[in-house]
Amino acid sequence: MPSPDYSLSLLPHFPVAEKQPHTLTTHNKKRTDHYYWMRDDERKNEKVLAHLQAENNYCDEQLACIKPLQNTLFEELKARIVKDDNSVPVKDGKYWYHSEVRGDDEYARHYRSTSIKAENKALLLDVNELAQDFEFFDLGEVALSPNEQLMAYSQDTEGRRIYNVRFKNISTGEMLTDELENTEGQVVWANDNKTVFYVKKDLQTLLGYQVFRHELGSAQSQDVLVYEEQDSSFFMGLGKSRDEALIIIDLASTESNDTWVLDANNPQGQFSALMQREEGHEFDVDKLGDTFYIVTNWQAKNFRLMTATEQTIADKTQWQEHTAHREHVLLEGVELFNDFLVLSEREQGQARFVVVNKEGKRMALEFDDPCYYAAVAMNPEPNVKTARIYYSSLTTPGSLYDVDLITGEKTLLKQQKVLGDFKATDYKSERLMITSRDGVKIPASVVYRKDSFKKDGTNPLFQYGYGAYGYTIDPSFSSTSLSLLDRGFVYVIAHVRGSEMLGRNWYEQGKKTHKQNSFSDFIDVTKALIEQKYCDSSKVFASGGSAGGLLMGAVLNQAPQLYCGVGCHVPFLDVLTTMLDESIPLTTNEYDEWGNPNDPQFYNVIDAYSPYDNISAQNYPNILVTTGLHDSQVQYWEPMKWVAKMREYKTDNNILVFKTDMDAGHGGASGRFKSLEEKALEMAFFIALVE
Repeated sequence: MPSPDYSLSLLPHFPVAEKQPHTLTTHNKKRTDHYYWMRDDERKNEKVLAHLQAENNYCDEQLACIKPLQNTLFEELKARIVKDDNSVPVKDGKYWYHSEVRGDDEYARHYRSTSIKAENKALLLDVNELAQDFEFFDLGEVALSPNEQLMAYSQDTEGRRIYNVRFKNISTGEMLTDELENTEGQVVWANDNKTVFYVKKDLQTLLGYQVFRHELGSAQSQDVLVYEEQDSSFFMGLGKSRDEALIIIDLASTESNDTWVLDANNPQGQFSALMQREEGHEFDVDKLGDTFYIVTNWQAKNFRLMTATEQTIADKTQWQEHTAHREHVLLEGVELFNDFLVLSEREQGQARFVVVNKEGKRMALEFDDPCYYAAVAMNPEPNVKTARIYYSSLTTPGSLYDVDLITGEKTLLKQQKVLGDFKATDYKSERLMITSRDGVKIPASVVYRKDSFKKDGTNPLFQYGYGAYGYTIDPSFSSTSLSLLDRGFVYVIAHVRGSEMLGRNWYEQGKKTHKQNSFSDFIDVTKALIEQKYCDSSKVFASGGSAGGLLMGAVLNQAPQLYCGVGCHVPFLDVLTTMLDESIPLTTNEYDEWGNPNDPQFYNVIDAYSPYDNISAQNYPNILVTTGLHDSQVQYWEPMKWVAKMREYKTDNNILVFKTDMDAGHGGASGRFKSLEEKALEMAFFIALVE
């Protein structure tokens, strides 16, 4: 039987967008945007929707020949997933909580029981039932009252990250009449079991900016505003201290934090600032007993851990140092237990944990893989002698451990099952340090299948990157990537500047005026992998989403010749126009990341790399672009405009397709299986280009 023909060739009748000149003037500089008309905040403009549908139709037609391959990959991805699966129960209060998925269900059911063996199991929430009438559904947060009799849960049915909150009496199964609309999704209970606090969103900017108090049994219109943030550069979140004594308002901009607190036993009281707000002071604070623990960058670029009391917390000069600042070690966080602290640290790009007992004795928890991901898992109870740790690597499926905080001994509770013929020993991972054009060593995590990899320049390669907000893409296991590895691909994560892989300075060297470093690093990693014969230079592929989509857009303009195909997902591409428009959701929060282009210096910096503004008449590789119509983080019109302009300028006959999910937001399709269709589409696109 002959092999199927997946060869892709350009269909010339692609959608051509109408051009309507729109002049934008800033600092006496004029830009003409012919596709500005594509912006529709209401998502109801018939002309816009018709063009998006035309792009979807063209994408389907252009990629019709690889639909069988996409279906094959989709079935592969599904076949590796255990259909009937349970999470490991976790104790919180009197009960043990876990979730279950069954068969072809897209979502989980949440239960509680009286033991870790799930005895006397009671259903709390069936997400499949909640989601059945919606094309998109995201369960935000589930929060139980302190007496564990009432449950609040939030849901988003559009993908805009605007959540409505409902309440349920767990004992009777009765739904309460209370409903809270237009929230961030977080609900925090006061200790009286009848009062909750929540953050309300501005429906224009999509920023949470107000905290309200709600008493069960009352209408939302009667809720009391207890805090309003005037500075639109801050994100707002709610939480509770580790000892559940305080309700906490967390305020965070890119370069500053602020915290307000309220006695959880006095919900009618007033929130007060924990300390004076200070520009450039980044910190995270928690409380257990009489002690506050502050992870702070005060006189500590890579952060240090300080302690304070209720009397000294407002005065930094009275804080006591628990863990000092270190030049080459990033302190990422701390988990509090009654008799121990667990510090999350990162050195030379590798995560590690350090357990500190009451006497100050320290014990490091080490792992064996050359590159891996590890994180503190759910530990609701502070009065225990074990901590749950999650671990994964490029070759090790996700694993949940109980770690003895006295001995360091790890007990495996569960490891992700990968169905089929997967064997971890068939694959090998490496950590490379690649020299960039300015002499800096760039970490790259690499994995491949041993029996198909030859370091002779013949393998196809898939390179992924993000590089913004200090967010680090750790090398963790992905069962979906096996479909590429088993077809001979080398998979690479380029840990470019803009993350915190190598500490706080690594982030600062990839933001604002230094943003070009992120793009250069990604390109230089690609060039080095070609030179070191990890791949065939004609079979290199790249992908990124959101701020990683910006990375892809800039790389496409600056080094298009290096790549055969690129995936660009929910991409931030029209940086200059967006950052000049404060009416666009989240713009003001981004000034400390990209710079404020109302300042001529930052205007020029952004103008030099903004993907939309730097499209030129040159050859570009094959490109797959995806977005969601209801994206709240990066508006759909950014990739829509970019694709229209790219079609106008590019001089090649390579494929450019644009797919919009008309029901989804920034996170793409919801559900554990439906979301795999998007992954299968990109992989089919790349594999077909290799064949």
